Order: sequence, then structure tokens, then C-alpha cells
Amino acid sequence: MRAAYATKMGGDAPLNNLEIGERPEPTAGPGEARIRVRAATLNHHDYWTLRGVVGSPITLPRILGCDAAGVVDSYGPDAPAGVPPPGSDVIVYQMKFCGECGACADGDPMLCRRFEMLSDVGMEGSFAEYVVVPAVHVLPKPARLSYEEAACLGTTFLTAYRMLFVKAQLRPGQTVLVQGAAGGLSTAAITLAAAAGVFTIASSRSSDRLEVAKRLGAHATVPGGRDAAKAILGLTSGEGVDAVMESVGEPTWATSMRAVRAGGAIVVAGATGGPNPPADLARIFWRQIRIIGSTMGSLSEFIALLRFVECAAIKPLIDRIYPLEHARSAIERLAADEQVGKLVLSI
Repeated sequence: MRAAYATKMGGDAPLNNLEIGERPEPTAGPGEARIRVRAATLNHHDYWTLRGVVGSPITLPRILGCDAAGVVDSYGPDAPAGVPPPGSDVIVYQMKFCGECGACADGDPMLCRRFEMLSDVGMEGSFAEYVVVPAVHVLPKPARLSYEEAACLGTTFLTAYRMLFVKAQLRPGQTVLVQGAAGGLSTAAITLAAAAGVFTIASSRSSDRLEVAKRLGAHATVPGGRDAAKAILGLTSGEGVDAVMESVGEPTWATSMRAVRAGGAIVVAGATGGPNPPADLARIFWRQIRIIGSTMGSLSEFIALLRFVECAAIKPLIDRIYPLEHARSAIERLAADEQVGKLVLSI
């Protein structure tokens, strides 16, 4: 089968570690499903793998790709009852857990120390004609969405959903600041928050990206920089927002700290601009600000996300769609942070 995969990691030219060619077709084992992939979306995880930035050692070559939508091709032995039958349009939940640790037993498997996702330690990724996943992680594709749109709901939309509604516990009528409009995660957060009736403020140094945020439903936009926090306080009667969705890091951290209300939350799911901003501990304890880390989301949260997307008729924003053979061009655009919305491979 055709696939895009890493043959090496690290070095001065990470994209040279990418190959597009033939790989063995996988076979579904007990309790697994083989999916004929129709679309897969890019995430920074794919580029980091090429750079050699991985949480655990992986065996090379390794097919990249964390998200997928497609068609059920077949099931291995002992498929559970109630899974979509072969030929069904489906979307894949991309995580896998040990099922044995305290975190798995206590209901938040995202705290499992041995969790992995597609293209990680023991799982090939989705940038291929076929991908094999646990059968219980195969869910019906939202009927309104194309394969390309549905594939966007994996890593990025699930991360945004958990940040907004699980970690920050935002409800209609509250306020949120989304930093870094309009990459994949920020466009997802803006879209979901606005659809949920949360007053949504988007911030970016790019006027073009702020216009995109408005089209996605942001109620207000603020240019990033020195005066951003002052403008946000002005929009919230001097109180600040209930929560900040932070994935940029060093360039936006000072604004996030000054823009959140006393007792509010800053939810962190990345640091694309730098991981080590000044902590400003005095502000944290004096204003009782909650700093909350967030990673991906559980299967139950993914199911809740899919229901919300269907009920609210949400359509993810796609920047560009590339054929699999042009995966290098797609990753180059991702690495340059040029995309507005999600980058998709059509397979």
C-alpha cells in the first residue's frame, strides 16, 4: 500500500526523513478493525516525529499520521458487538491505553503513563491506504461532513473540546480568550466555543487571521502585543475572561496572565512559540489563577464532541487538501505555520 513514513529522525533537514512509497498492508488482529483511509489530517506531532522529538522510542520506518476518516474494510477475530459494519463511513479515535493503571481505572485515561496515539510506539499512523485500530475506537462519521472534514475532528478538535468544556468547564454566557488565531487548534476552539454560546475573543498579531476568527464566530478580536490585555479587559468590564486557551507559550503568556479574571483558568495544551515564559507566580497566587494542563481527550469526550458537532452543524475549517503523494508539501506548510485551519491529505 502507499504510505508517507519516516525513515530517519532528527538532523538539520527533517523533511528529508520523509518517504512516500510502498509499505506492507496491515491485517486486523483480535478485537481490531482495518480502515480504508480516505482522509487524514496533519498535526505538529507529524513534524516533531521527523525532527526526532518523540515521547518514547519508536521503530523505524514508521508511518506518520494521527487522525483518519474512511470506510471499515474488515474486522479481525472477536470483534465486539455494535461496531459499524464493513462498508460503513467512519471516523477513528486515535488513542490507545494500557487499561490497567490507576488513571485508566479512575476514568481519565489521558493520565495513563503508557498511552499512545497513531504513529507512536506500537501503532502505525494514518498517512496510508489502510490503518488498523481497536474496533471499539471506530465510530460512525458525522453524515454532514466529508471525509476530509471528519478527519479534522481527531487530534485538534478533541484537544479544543477537552480544553474548553472539560478542563475550563466553560458554559454558555461565560467568556474565553483564544490565543494564536487561526491555526488548527485555535480555529477549532473558536468554532466550538462560539457554537456553545461562550463569548469568544480571539487574539493574533495577524489582521488576516483575525478576520478568519470573525468568520468562524469570534464575538471580538484583539491584535496581539503590548496592548492586548488592556483591550481584553475593556471588553469584559475590567474583569478579564473566565478562561484562556493557551497553545502559543512565551509570546502570549504575559497577555494570558493579565487578561484572565481572578479565579479564572489558563488551559495550556502546547507551546509552539516557546515553552518557558516567566511564571509570574505572584500574580498566580494573589489572583488565584488556575493553570491547567490538557492533552488530547478520552473516548467518551470524543463521542460527546461528535454529538455536539452534529447538533450544532459544525464544519471544520480546512486550509488545503493535498494528495498523499504531496505529503512533503503539506508538512512544509505546517512547519512554516502558514496554514489557516487544518491541512488534509486525501488518500
